[in-house]
Amino acid sequence: MTEERATGQNPEDERLGVCANLAYGLQHVLTMYGGIVAVPLILGQAAGLSSNDVGLLVTASLFTGGLATILQTIGLPFFGSRLPLVQGVSFSGVATMIAISGNGGIPAILGAVIAASTIGLLITPVFSRVTRFFPPLVTGIVITTIGLTLMPVAAFWAMGGNKTSPDFGRPANIQLAAVTLVIVLLLSKLGSASISRLSILLAIIIGTGVAYAVGMTDFSQVMNGPFLAPPTVFHFGYPTFEVAAIISMFIVIMVTLVETSADILAVGEIVETKVDSRRLGDGLRADMLSSILAPIFGSFTQSAFAQNVGLVAVTGVKSRYVVATGGTFLVALGLLPVMGRIVAAVPSSVLGGAGIVLFGTVAASGIRALSKVDYENNMNLVIVATSIGFGMIPIASPSFYEHFPAWVATIFHSGISSAALMAIVLNLLFNHLKLGNSDQQSVFVAGTERTIRHQDIARLLDGDRFLNGKLYDAKGTEIPVVAAKVH
Repeated sequence: MTEERATGQNPEDERLGVCANLAYGLQHVLTMYGGIVAVPLILGQAAGLSSNDVGLLVTASLFTGGLATILQTIGLPFFGSRLPLVQGVSFSGVATMIAISGNGGIPAILGAVIAASTIGLLITPVFSRVTRFFPPLVTGIVITTIGLTLMPVAAFWAMGGNKTSPDFGRPANIQLAAVTLVIVLLLSKLGSASISRLSILLAIIIGTGVAYAVGMTDFSQVMNGPFLAPPTVFHFGYPTFEVAAIISMFIVIMVTLVETSADILAVGEIVETKVDSRRLGDGLRADMLSSILAPIFGSFTQSAFAQNVGLVAVTGVKSRYVVATGGTFLVALGLLPVMGRIVAAVPSSVLGGAGIVLFGTVAASGIRALSKVDYENNMNLVIVATSIGFGMIPIASPSFYEHFPAWVATIFHSGISSAALMAIVLNLLFNHLKLGNSDQQSVFVAGTERTIRHQDIARLLDGDRFLNGKLYDAKGTEIPVVAAKVH
């Protein structure tokens, strides 16, 4: 039993000190930086914004992501799960927001986000009462799927992170990722717990140093541009509210609520702390409130970052104050573009090498949770198989849903939401709704438990016993065990 457990303190409430918070918090920022800037870059380019306006979208996303992270980790009454969760711009709504921008531009996106998130805030009590439908069977499936669905991100980063670059996929990029991966493994093997916990951050720093030495990164642009640039309120114009755009965005909000619920429950499992309906509701309300306020500064829907759930798992640093410090870094990055330019100089290949360990650890944590599930005389094996398989479809074939209605593609394009929804539905169908269940074993169930034939038991006599793999009678005489005949 750890000291904090012995004193009644929850693991997420541990205070590690200023230096540790700064180091581990920076590690969280480096892990999610590429993901949080990707959405504003994609949307800005799709909307035809100038490079300066795209930069403002990026800094606004960093600023609001930091505020949302602080709200989620530190919390206010009725808002914030008080768990180590990093918040940032949700990627699940990119396709929908691009479609909205084609008709009404950025103001239409901002209006749709505000309206849909407000509706989402109102319905969070419904989601907060479903924790009993998220047993280890469901959370294990979700955690495993989170790790598996993030692996293409790690591969994309390892290849260079920019498909338009002529160097994308070149061996040099992959070799740099491999060097970073090896550094993570070597640092993790060292006996020092502090070095092992900082292995991701140190590997990123060393990997960036290697990249600089061989000419694969450039810091010359760090001082170009403003040093201080506070976000401007409604820089892109006042939001406009269009019914069709709001309906489309509300579907995205529903997906975001499912994904955030899964992330909150997943990090609760990793931290080994209780997540009840009240805590889940507080986390979802923080998510929705952040999403309502983000458009004021020029950002979009906020949600938990799954890759940082992996960082919590791989480092074992469970303190929410560490993540809150990372949120403070994000706020600073939003106010100080020069810091953002420094972090942006870290090569994507370096992040890819670290990401392999991070995301793989998430999947391993899910597998560990699934190993504790009871598979005897039930359909749990079928639930696991179907849910994970269903979640892998959009990963294995990203265009699988492209000919379906837009709302179907919006919901199921995410492997996380696909697996989560399937796991919830099948768990309800097989484990909660008993009506219609057959008393005959499925072939999957029959293969999950040990059986012995009645005629074999009938041949045993009183006093017969097994010892060290051999059968003895009551007098201690060994009884030969004859192998079954093969027909």
